[in-house]
Amino acid sequence: MTGGTNKAHIARAALESICFQTADLLDAMQADSKITLNELRVDGGASRNDSLLQFQADILQIPVVRPRNTETTALGAAYLAGLADGFWESADELAARQTAEKIFNPQMPEAKAQKLREQWNEAVRRAMNWNV
Repeated sequence: MTGGTNKAHIARAALESICFQTADLLDAMQADSKITLNELRVDGGASRNDSLLQFQADILQIPVVRPRNTETTALGAAYLAGLADGFWESADELAARQTAEKIFNPQMPEAKAQKLREQWNEAVRRAMNWNV
């Protein structure tokens, strides 16, 4: 941070940190599961931010898919209740109901995304043990 840092810089850094932390988490999940992620499906309030989702797609280098209904966690609970009650016949029927509002494809060159990830990892490494 410098004297020229303003609220917009702080807000952007906070949003970008969400993307870097998500990338770190997905790396760990993929390493543990040995499953390669081909796309990331998102929901919730933050998923309404186009800039956030584009940066996430760029950092991950995979498409990020935003559904028409961004509150899919609640919708999923309702779907499960409907399945249990027999309202829905199958999970396939529910999957067919899911539609994307927008797909964010990576636009950043892979080398630049990798460089940003390396810089993030270095910043995290340097921030460790500050309280010591």
